[in-house]
Amino acid sequence: MIVALGTDHAGFPLKAQVARAIEAAGHQVLDCGAAEPVADDDYPDYARAVAGAVVARRVERGVLLCGSGVGICVAANKVAGIRACLCHDSFSARQGVEDDDMNVLCLGARVVGSELAADLVRIFLAARFSGAARHRRRLAKIAALETAGGG
Repeated sequence: MIVALGTDHAGFPLKAQVARAIEAAGHQVLDCGAAEPVADDDYPDYARAVAGAVVARRVERGVLLCGSGVGICVAANKVAGIRACLCHDSFSARQGVEDDDMNVLCLGARVVGSELAADLVRIFLAARFSGAARHRRRLAKIAALETAGGG
C-alpha cells in the first residue's frame, strides 16, 4: 500500500522514524511535506495534502504529525471522506481501523516517543476494517453528517 505522510514543524522530529516504520512494514511513503522544519508553517496545509491524497485514492491511508496531534486531526477531519483519529495507544490504532474504518492516523510528536510512534504506525497499517453491519451502518451515518452539515 502507499501511505501519505505529512507533518508540520512540530511533528517533524518524528517524520523520519515514521517513514522508516511505514517502509519496514512493506509499504511505500508518499511524502506530503514538510521537507524541513519551518517554524511558522501551518498544520492545515499538511492535513489538506494528506487528506487530499486519501480521498483521491492516490494512497490507501495517511499518517499526520504535529506537536500534539490534535490540530492536524481536527483539520484532516474537515475533508469529506476522511476519518482521522488521534491515537496514542495500540488499542485505538487497531480498533479505529477495525470498527471505524479510520483512514488517517494522527500522532503528537510532543506526546509520543519514536518507538511508540513506530509501533502505532505498524498496528494502524496492519489493521483491516471488519465490515460488520453495525459498523457500516454507523459509517453511513457519519457520511450523512458530512453532506448535511451536522444539522
